[in-house]
Amino acid sequence: MAEALLKLSAKRGLEVCSAGIKPGKEVNEQAVKAMREIGYDLSGHEPKHISAFSDIKFDYVAKMDVPDLGDMVTAKWIADWDIPDPAQGGMAEYRKIRQMIAGKIRAELPHLLAQQPKKKRA
Repeated sequence: MAEALLKLSAKRGLEVCSAGIKPGKEVNEQAVKAMREIGYDLSGHEPKHISAFSDIKFDYVAKMDVPDLGDMVTAKWIADWDIPDPAQGGMAEYRKIRQMIAGKIRAELPHLLAQQPKKKRA
């Protein structure tokens, strides 16, 4: 949901990736429903393990519910968003987590966009 929400919010060409420590084989159906409620189709998303990005140096990583990512990813900045995994909850929990993530994005997006290189105009 975080990847999708950031893609919906950024609208400026940020490269956004999403991964987990214990990804499922497919996106949780409740996550798909929660995002469909706001007009985003998450059904085609493929969960990835964080090791898929081990060779990338990120500018910013937001960790949700893991204690430490320092030895799993390389990033200029790792932010602890302290957002729990909604997988054990129902739709109300997914909606709550969706709102928590959206709030963090609203708070962090201006900073993220400020870090992006300016495009030169011809």
